[in-house]
Amino acid sequence: MKKLIILCCFIISSAVSSQNTMSVSSPDGNLVVNVLVKNGKLVYSVIYKGGIVLEDSPLGLITNAGDFSTNMIFENSSVAKVQEEYTQTKIKQSKVSYNANTLNCSFTNAQKQKTAILFQVSNNNIAFRYELPAWGDTKACVVTEETTGYKFPSTTTTFLSPMMSAMTGFARTAPSYESGYEADAPLDKNTSSDGYVFPGLFHLGNKAWVLLSETGVSSLYTASHLSGYKDGLYTVEYPNPKQNNGFGSSGAQISLPGVTPWRTITVGETLKPIVETTIPFDVVKPLYKPSQDYKMGRGSWSWIVWQDNSMNYEDQVKYIDLAAAMNFEYILIDAWWDERIGYEKMKELIKYAKSKNVEVFLWYNSNGAVNDAFMTPLNKMNTAIARKNEMKWLKEAGVKGLKVDFFGGDKQETMKLYEDILSDANDYGLMIIFHGATLPRGWEKMYPNYVGSEAVLASEMLIFSQDVRDKESYFAALHPFIRNAVGSMEFGGVLLNKYLNKGNAKGQLRLTTDAFQLATSVLFQNPIQMFGLTPNNLTDVPAFELDFLKKIPTTWDETVFIDGYPGKYSVIARRHEQKWYVAGVNAEKVAKKLKLNLPMLAGQTITMYNDKDTKETYTTSVKVSKNGELSITIQPNGGFVLTN
Repeated sequence: MKKLIILCCFIISSAVSSQNTMSVSSPDGNLVVNVLVKNGKLVYSVIYKGGIVLEDSPLGLITNAGDFSTNMIFENSSVAKVQEEYTQTKIKQSKVSYNANTLNCSFTNAQKQKTAILFQVSNNNIAFRYELPAWGDTKACVVTEETTGYKFPSTTTTFLSPMMSAMTGFARTAPSYESGYEADAPLDKNTSSDGYVFPGLFHLGNKAWVLLSETGVSSLYTASHLSGYKDGLYTVEYPNPKQNNGFGSSGAQISLPGVTPWRTITVGETLKPIVETTIPFDVVKPLYKPSQDYKMGRGSWSWIVWQDNSMNYEDQVKYIDLAAAMNFEYILIDAWWDERIGYEKMKELIKYAKSKNVEVFLWYNSNGAVNDAFMTPLNKMNTAIARKNEMKWLKEAGVKGLKVDFFGGDKQETMKLYEDILSDANDYGLMIIFHGATLPRGWEKMYPNYVGSEAVLASEMLIFSQDVRDKESYFAALHPFIRNAVGSMEFGGVLLNKYLNKGNAKGQLRLTTDAFQLATSVLFQNPIQMFGLTPNNLTDVPAFELDFLKKIPTTWDETVFIDGYPGKYSVIARRHEQKWYVAGVNAEKVAKKLKLNLPMLAGQTITMYNDKDTKETYTTSVKVSKNGELSITIQPNGGFVLTN
C-alpha cells in the first residue's frame, strides 16, 4: 500500500462569539459542512451545491466522566488537507485516491473538560468522529450516549431497514441485519421503536441523495444504528441493552485519549456517488498485516438448497465435484459437519477436495452464551483457548477459511469477539466470513483476512419464505444503492434450480429468470462468493450460463453506476483487469426499456445475456454504438449482463 498524507494546519482565533460558524468544504467546493455552538449546544449543517442537505443537527457525547452535549464553549479550530492513495482488492475499486479537507474543532464543557470533533470532507463524502483527550488523572471513561443527529428537510423520503428486536427470531439470534426495506417512505413513517440499521438512504427529491453509515468500528467501541424519526430528527443510537441476552454495556468503554468510530455521509445529485463511494475504507487503517496472501474466488455450497440432510460425506463429494467442474476455488461445508462427517473423515474430505484443486471453508457457531443457536460445531469460537486449539487443527487439516454464524448483537463485547476471531484466524492463515452478523464497518481494509458478511436478507430466506421470493427482484434493485454500497455482502446467491429444493420438481418456485441470477453475480459484490448451484445444474442448465459462471471474477478494479432507482431497477458496471461486466435487474411488473450510456464499451461488439418475454434466457452478440449508447429491454423479474 502506497500512502501520502499532507497536512497544512493553522489555528483560528478562539476569541469568537458562541454564534461563530466554522466551515469546511470539499476539494471541488460543492459540499460544505458548517459547525457552530448554538445556545450552548453543538450543531452542524450540510450544504451541497448551494442546497440544504441537513439542517442544523446536533452533535455531542455523554460520558460517565463528563457531559459534552450541553453548555459547550468553542475553543479553537484548525484546518488541513489529507491526500492518500491505497490499494484494496476486496472492495469495489482496487486503487483509490482519497483527497479531503479537514476541520478539527475543539470545545470545552461546563467543567472545562476539552473535546474535539474532526471532520474530513472529500468530494461527495463527509466523515467525522469525536476525539477525547485525557482529563487530568482521568484515563478512561464510558460513553453512555451520543447525541449526533441528522435533520433532513421535511419532504425527504427514506429507504430504511428496521433494526430487529433483541433476542427474537430463530433461537433468539436477532438482531442479525436481516430485515427488508420500505422504499420511498415519508419521514414520519419511520417509527420503529428499535430504530434502523446502517446504512440508510435518503432522497431529497430532485436535489440530492444521501447515504448515512458508520465505519472504523473495532473492539474499541460499540456499533450503532439510527433511531426512529422523532421531533424532526434521527439520532445515533447505541445497542439495545437486551442484546447479548442482556449482558454487557450498551455504551463504549474507552481509554483516554480515545476516538469514536467515524460517522459517514455520502451526498450526490444522482446515485452515482452513492454506488461508487469508498468512504468506509478511506478513513480507516489496517490493524495488522496479513500472515499470507489470501486468495479470493467462488465456491459451491450444499446447505443452501439441499439443507441439513446434505451434511454427509457422499453429498459433500458431489459438491466438491461440482466446484471442480465449474472451476470454483472453494467449497463451503456448513453446520453439523463435526457430528455427521466427523473430524477424521473431514481430513479425508479435505484431501479429496485438494486433489480436485478445491479448497475448503467450514462453518462454525459463534455462540457460547448469547443466544439459543444450537447447531454444531458449538463453543469453539467464543473463547480464546478453544478457538486457538480449533484453529491449530484447522490449519493442520488444510482448511482455508471459516464461516462463523449467530452473533449476539452490536455491543462492544461482540465487536471484540469479531476482532478476536479475525486476529486469531490470521495467525493460522484462515479467512473469515461472518453470517447472522452485523454490518461490516470498514473491515475489508482493517482486517486483511476478512472476506465478507451476510448482514442482509440473503439467499437462505428465498428457501424459507414465499414473501422474500416474491420480493427477490425488489431487494436486488435496492442492495447496490444501500447495503452493498458500504461493504461486502455475502448473499450466497445465483440459484439456477427452477424449484429451490433438492428435488427441483415442485415446491419453492423461483420467480426470477436465469439472466437475473447471472446478473446478481455482478451486482452483488463480495470477494468470495458462495453460489447456490446444485450438482444437477451441470446437466439441466444451458451450457452458456455455466460457461459464464466458470469465468466470472469476484474482485473488481472499478465500479461505475450506470442507471437505476432503488427498488425499481439497477444497472451497474464493474471492471476486472481489462474486462467489463455490465449487469442489471428489473423489479417492476412490466418490461423496462433503457438507453444505456456505456463509454467503456463504445464501438465494441460484446456478448449479451438477456431474457425473452417468455422468461427464457439467451445469449447473443450486440454492437455498442460509437458514442457508447445501447438500447436494452429488461423483462420483469429478469436481468441482463453485458461483457466484452
